[in-house]
Amino acid sequence: MPSPRAAPAPAPVPSLTPHLYVPTPERPVRAKVRYLPADTQVLPHSHPWAQVALSAEGVIRLTAAHGTAHGTYIVPPSRALWIPPGVEHAVAMVEDAQLRTLYLYQPRGRAGPPGPGAGDAAWRQCRVLEVSDLLRALVRELDTTPDGHAPLPPEALRRERHLNALVLDELRRARAVRLGVQLPRDKRLRHLCEAVLADPTRHETLEAWARDTGASPRTVARLFRQELGSTFTQWRQQVVLAKAVSLAAARVPMGRIAAELGYSASAFSAMVRRTVGMPPGRFFGQQGAGTVAPALLIE
Repeated sequence: MPSPRAAPAPAPVPSLTPHLYVPTPERPVRAKVRYLPADTQVLPHSHPWAQVALSAEGVIRLTAAHGTAHGTYIVPPSRALWIPPGVEHAVAMVEDAQLRTLYLYQPRGRAGPPGPGAGDAAWRQCRVLEVSDLLRALVRELDTTPDGHAPLPPEALRRERHLNALVLDELRRARAVRLGVQLPRDKRLRHLCEAVLADPTRHETLEAWARDTGASPRTVARLFRQELGSTFTQWRQQVVLAKAVSLAAARVPMGRIAAELGYSASAFSAMVRRTVGMPPGRFFGQQGAGTVAPALLIE
């Protein structure tokens, strides 16, 4: 009896109608919601306003290219990704997801959520943000009607202005998760980095990874410093944390996460503390004994 064939992956889809949710000075925050099945790929695109990507349900992956820098971001429900205007990005659904998007009006020459504190250079780059319970609730309440429909009545517009003010304030207050793993331009190093992303536990030493590229360990170490501004060990730790995010989003026990990533529980805890400055239980949002809640990291 022939084995059943796997269901084909959904075909890539174009950008999800951002032109129907254009933010303006009068309506500086526009909201959109889409339900998308696992493996859906949204093709690369950009727009002249800022974006905040959140997943209300399920895990999504965003890839952004800002100048010569490239990064991949895993976004579970407890985090959000800020994308500045003009930055090309693509989206993939790791699992069935409810994708909520905020589009934010950006005055000329300014960056970040409009209001006090806007214009910070940090907002000119992609930023990983913690999502507070209040922000999550506010996003659910925002009107998601696209342009071209009947205009909102005055009472609805007044309510939207109040919600917008709170959303912008929560975004300005949101703690940035200062983690990121860039991908290099050098072809040899790019090949090595993609192999580490696919399976960071395959080799334990830089020498073993370098053999796969045909370059010497000294050359690989120099390329890491030149192109990524870090050592191989520092870069690989970020990849390990990114892999831990996917496991944490599935509520995998912390001890099992450590084991699957090649660490003892104590060594994993020490690495997380050293890298992000807090214990794993706090960073991953531990809920209940031995489980971890979703977190967001950049690959």
